[in-house]
Amino acid sequence: MPPSVRPITDPALSPRMTDARAPMLREIEILDEYGARRRIHIPAERPLTVFVDKRELVTLMTLGASPEMLVLGYLRNQRLVPDLAAVESITVDWDVGAAAVRTREGIADLEQRTARRVVTTGCGQGTVFGDLMDQVGALRLPGPELARIRQGTLAGLLEVIRQQDSIHRKAGSVHGCALFRGTELLCFVEDVGRHNAIDTIAGWMWLHGVDGADKVFYTTGRLTSEMVMKAAHMGVPIVVSRNGVTHMGHELATRLGMTLFGRAANKHFLCYCGAERFDSEPIPEPASVRVVAGG
Repeated sequence: MPPSVRPITDPALSPRMTDARAPMLREIEILDEYGARRRIHIPAERPLTVFVDKRELVTLMTLGASPEMLVLGYLRNQRLVPDLAAVESITVDWDVGAAAVRTREGIADLEQRTARRVVTTGCGQGTVFGDLMDQVGALRLPGPELARIRQGTLAGLLEVIRQQDSIHRKAGSVHGCALFRGTELLCFVEDVGRHNAIDTIAGWMWLHGVDGADKVFYTTGRLTSEMVMKAAHMGVPIVVSRNGVTHMGHELATRLGMTLFGRAANKHFLCYCGAERFDSEPIPEPASVRVVAGG
């Protein structure tokens, strides 16, 4: 089962966190094809090394929009802490490029659990520790009778994303991820890697006690096995991508009974699996045009 997302009622058990947001863009001078020099913005990628109880865990390449949420979501999606109350504090210091996580009781088997490492595909390259892939089979997502999406709702959330102000529009080179309830945008994150963006949303969900059962997750990136796995650990049964899906991503989603939409933009999409959750409202196909040659 996914980790508990019930909100902490005792404020003393909620993790203490800094708010170390970093500038998302840097301005540089470029030379274009016309020989003109001008200034443009590019994403401000930076390393963030995560330490858990003074032990180095991993270095994440990130924009630093919400680094504390990123670290919290990373711990959640890697199943390194049992619940939110296990985390005492997360302190991010960009002067040294580090995030210090302090747990309440420590993680006794941290070295053993992080000894096996799988470097995943994609920009920034994600990392999966231990037997996380093997644990996915134990996850249980809500059935089609509880978690569904209409075609009109899918088109509506894609329109919300289309109108969203974003770093990608200003500078490119980033991925965006979002969490929806119906067509209501609950959380939107951009980062250099789609795995960072989904981890940041996972951290936000955990901190605010947001359950994934009735939500839809959206990403601009392709649906790899890592992305499907993380969405499943967040308890989200419906995933939408502007991009496509890999074989392993499709196979894993099918096994979990997850619904995947890809190539989704405007009103167009492909439902790769999980059509039993989808209430189709087909768009009429355009009439074919017959061209008659003149005499």
